[in-house]
Amino acid sequence: MIHQLTAVDPRAKIGKNVTIEPFTTIGANVTVGSDTWIGPNVTIMENVKIGKNCKIFPGTVIGAVPQDLKFDGEDTQVIIGDGTTLRECVTINRGTKALGYTKIGNNCLIMATSHVAHDCIVGDNVIIANGCGIAGHVEIGDFVVMGGLSAVQQFGKIGKHVMISGGSLIRKDIPPYVKVAREPISYAGINSVGLRRRGFTNDKIFEIQKIYRAIFQMKMNTTQAIEFIEKEMLPTVERDEIIQFIQNSPRGIVKGYGSNKE
Repeated sequence: MIHQLTAVDPRAKIGKNVTIEPFTTIGANVTVGSDTWIGPNVTIMENVKIGKNCKIFPGTVIGAVPQDLKFDGEDTQVIIGDGTTLRECVTINRGTKALGYTKIGNNCLIMATSHVAHDCIVGDNVIIANGCGIAGHVEIGDFVVMGGLSAVQQFGKIGKHVMISGGSLIRKDIPPYVKVAREPISYAGINSVGLRRRGFTNDKIFEIQKIYRAIFQMKMNTTQAIEFIEKEMLPTVERDEIIQFIQNSPRGIVKGYGSNKE
């Protein structure tokens, strides 16, 4: 299943039923899980671990050294989960000593020409559309959908189940379960369609709406809104997740549309 015009380092470990098309290069200390397809003209550099049932399309480069002037040749890696698809010309860089790895979760789809920089952590079931740029040290939660040609500033955090409009410039953190759009990037409601598709009940969606109504629509600053939520709403997994995300965001979260709150 490995084409004779492919260069595979003898230190690489290739699983069962792996297909590697011609003119692809596999470097040292690379692991490829079973049933993975790697297209032509792919470059997988050293210290990369790829899971099972992945699809990697032509022009993709995985494991190049970080585009970080502080990188000093340290031993770092890229980790790709099971069932993930990387479309044409995606680039994913190795980590630095800050974290040691760049990680993409299971069942992700990263579309053509998108870039994931060093020390990023991308969760499971994430869709990143064409031409996105994700700077170093970014964290993206499970089930995020990121519209094409969007860009995330370094050290940014994006919570679970977030929907990001195409062409967005993301300079602030985005809390879980919301949609964001416009310029500057702003809260645009909760991601109710996505939540229903993933089995959230109407009662749970209404609870999340109430939380964000307090944060973005009740003319309170963020500290006041959190105090109100903790006092008026019963603890749940979702409520506590939203509060913890906001409290652990040194950069601060996106604002409501037209809001000047600090």
